[in-house]
Amino acid sequence: MRIAIYPGSFNPIHRGHVQLAREVLHRQLADKLWMLVSPHNPLKMNSGLLDEQHRLAMTRLAVAGEPGIIASDFEFSMPRPSYSIDTLQRLQTANPEVQFLLLIGSDNALVFDQWKDYRQILAQVEVFVYPRQGYPIDEALIKYPEMKGLTTPLYNISSTQLREMIKNGQSTAEWLPPLVEKYISENGFYT
Repeated sequence: MRIAIYPGSFNPIHRGHVQLAREVLHRQLADKLWMLVSPHNPLKMNSGLLDEQHRLAMTRLAVAGEPGIIASDFEFSMPRPSYSIDTLQRLQTANPEVQFLLLIGSDNALVFDQWKDYRQILAQVEVFVYPRQGYPIDEALIKYPEMKGLTTPLYNISSTQLREMIKNGQSTAEWLPPLVEKYISENGFYT
């Protein structure tokens, strides 16, 4: 079995995240996809990060009814900050029959040399790179020929933009799954 690991803060999760996950499964790159909610990305500032349980709850709401897509809290029991190499090694130890692959955005691919033991990650799992606005995939693939580019639609929204839209009282209905939008509104998040 092949499982794609799609790590992220998902602060908040949006339709672009879910559509990308669907696309990976539709292309049969993996049998299942785990949206791995990261408690703390070591390369990002922690400001404005909702509690991990709320981000997990939103991710579960967003993928409810999505065949093969699972919201995962695997990293919640790991030391903080969690590093991808450590997560991948624990996943492999816990699931020796599974072939894991890693899904990252082109923004992360361009700074992949800042990841802990990045060469070991490239040797251990297939790394697939999806496009992010302003971060050309080609540059990442030249730098790391072991990575595989994914030609997927560009979802021109980010969680940062959505948090700003919510703060400014703008409509996010186009980008947030309805249950996620309701959860955010009911809890008064990002205002």
